[in-house]
Amino acid sequence: MGAAQRPYTCAVSDTELTAVAAELAAKWPETKIDPSLERIKALMDILGQPQRSYPSIHITGTNGKTSTARMIEQLLRTFELRTGRYTSPHVESITERISLDGEPISPELFVQTYEDIKPYVAMVDAQQPIPMSFFEVVTSMAYACFADAPVDVAVVEVGIGGTWDATNVIDGVVSVITPISLDHMDRLGDTHAAIAGEKSGIIKKGGLAVVSQQPLDAAEVILRRAVEIDATVAREGMEFGVLRRDLAVGGQLVTLRGIAGHEYGEIFLPLHGAHQAQNASLALAAVEAFFGVGSAHSEPLDIDKVRAAFAGVSSPGRLEVVRRSPTIVLDAAHNPGGARVTADAIGESFGFTRLVGVFSPSGDKDVEGVLEALEPVLAEIVVTQNSTQRALDVDRLAELAVEIFGADRVHVEPRLDDAIDAAVTLAEEEGDLGGAGVLITGSIITIGEARILLGKS
Repeated sequence: MGAAQRPYTCAVSDTELTAVAAELAAKWPETKIDPSLERIKALMDILGQPQRSYPSIHITGTNGKTSTARMIEQLLRTFELRTGRYTSPHVESITERISLDGEPISPELFVQTYEDIKPYVAMVDAQQPIPMSFFEVVTSMAYACFADAPVDVAVVEVGIGGTWDATNVIDGVVSVITPISLDHMDRLGDTHAAIAGEKSGIIKKGGLAVVSQQPLDAAEVILRRAVEIDATVAREGMEFGVLRRDLAVGGQLVTLRGIAGHEYGEIFLPLHGAHQAQNASLALAAVEAFFGVGSAHSEPLDIDKVRAAFAGVSSPGRLEVVRRSPTIVLDAAHNPGGARVTADAIGESFGFTRLVGVFSPSGDKDVEGVLEALEPVLAEIVVTQNSTQRALDVDRLAELAVEIFGADRVHVEPRLDDAIDAAVTLAEEEGDLGGAGVLITGSIITIGEARILLGKS
């Protein structure tokens, strides 16, 4: 399983990878959206439609996309398929966005793939009123890389939305929609229904959509879209779902029901929270659909392989424990929906007697909503600022935090490293080191920088 990556005559230096990353970053940022697929379609035409040389599983939603993608990939690999996985944003290195056989591609392959398509990107730019964006180019790199590998199946996570997302030039044989909540409202709409309208755009005519439990208005939009294009829908809580979950050391033990009614029991999932069990049920249903397990007379997937796959799942930056005494947990929650499931999972899976938060969000998020969701589980909070221009100004963040936590529970440390040190000190203050904890959260960028500072890179 897994052919070798293409050979290279010399290694790529950190400087070369940094230069390519900087060249990509100089393009339109992925947070700036022009609702059109014309540019990436033009590039795919020039490249010979690489995205059509393998089947794809396409994933959208508001929360849980990356964890679900990693679970789907792990299941497929356990069934001896060569996989490509495309996710965003990255935690630490840009190469994480494109994976082959469960591992980020090498810096050499990333640089070479960029150099290979760069002349064709220039051709498209010359023909279009708006040049290709960062996300469009990296998406094109992923599709070209997967075709060149070649992979047996690609697992592709959307960037934002669905209909107009650059990833949506694939014909996903299976579409997956994780829970929808209010995020990116300036670009996707300010209701669940509006956001669902954008995200359901990845469902393909005659395809199969695996859909998590949704707000009622979102579910109605998704089902209407499926009817319009003659797609089949498998719904969590109806055709598939979580039958049982029990806490276990290092995670949870779950029993899942697949889309044909088959039960898969005694599955150890080394991730915390009911939301991760939900993601596991979505992943299992998606892989069943991919393999054609869909009728009452079909055979279930091999239970031993299913158990082995889930036991090997990881999801960096998602309730990830990176240090003990005190326990330091990293979580990438960046919207109210994600923060609520994080707070619930913290309460369920960790016996903290005193938990201190380190918080640095981006300025374009519903920061008050995230703070309100986290307030019940945090004794105190240290607000800080990550290194990017998107980070909310720490003084403004402090004002918002004081409104929700009160002045006596809010501390300000402009530097992330100082904020982590301060939070550790505060967590240890009441003496019960075994029950002391620090939760670092707010954005993927904050988590990536914290992982480097804590030696997890």
